[in-house]
Amino acid sequence: PSTPEVKKQRKAQKKLLARKLTQEQVRPGTPEPVEGREHVYVQTELYLEEISDRIIEVDGECQTDDFLDRPPTPLFIPAKTGKDVATQIEEGELFDFDIEVKPILEVLIGKTVEQALLEVMEEEELSQLWSHQRAFAELRNAEFAELQRLEEQDRRIREEKERRRLEHLEKLQKQKETAEKIAARAFAQRYLADLIPSVFNNLHDSGFFYDPVERDIETEFLPWLMSEVEEALQKKVLGRMMLDSLIRMVVEKRLDEFSHPPPSDQTEAPAEEPRATDAAPQVSGEADAADQPVAEEQPSDSTSSQ
Repeated sequence: PSTPEVKKQRKAQKKLLARKLTQEQVRPGTPEPVEGREHVYVQTELYLEEISDRIIEVDGECQTDDFLDRPPTPLFIPAKTGKDVATQIEEGELFDFDIEVKPILEVLIGKTVEQALLEVMEEEELSQLWSHQRAFAELRNAEFAELQRLEEQDRRIREEKERRRLEHLEKLQKQKETAEKIAARAFAQRYLADLIPSVFNNLHDSGFFYDPVERDIETEFLPWLMSEVEEALQKKVLGRMMLDSLIRMVVEKRLDEFSHPPPSDQTEAPAEEPRATDAAPQVSGEADAADQPVAEEQPSDSTSSQ
């Protein structure tokens, strides 16, 4: 990056550090612990947060636009700075290396040894810090495992207590249901002791229990007998109606003959009249003969035929 951009970044970092320092100075801090004690992080929020050693990871994706082909990078040629200067050194003008460089070497060696000692002390301090951190992590993990064990034990005890309570309630419910069933059965037996005979008597009186022979006669034989009798009666009524129609025809014919006097020019008419009269008594005699057995069988219907 160019020099102005580096300066801007440094200014921004300085402003951020200054802001953090001012915030830390304004915000009151926790006093240092006394000797032999140390501070432990405790949650004081209204809602507890789950503490886990694993950092929450979130996957994200993004799609960049297609890049255009960039031109080839030109070769870097640094710009020339400064001016070319030449110096002429004569004999005796240079310094003595052993005399003038010895103090510089002593200073460099002293600084190097001091820096090495500081690095060694820093490494020892870091190793002690790491050992303390490992011990603290082991203690925290042990306490967390013990806490989980106690929570699991408490959960099992609560579940066992709830299960025992539900079993006791179910047992009481079953006992109550059993007692109700026994009482209902006893009541039903006492109630049905007199009910069954009365029901059978009512059914017998209503006709649900019957004699098969009697029922067969009532349902099969009697209807057939009544149909046969009805058919015979219909035949007799039909014969009687035919006889009545014949008698009506003969009577109407004779009435018509007697109502019209014979003509004077027919001399043989008186001789033929006895034949007609002879035929009429025969028809009437046949009608009486046919009507006589019917009148003997049903005398009540003779008036209607007459």
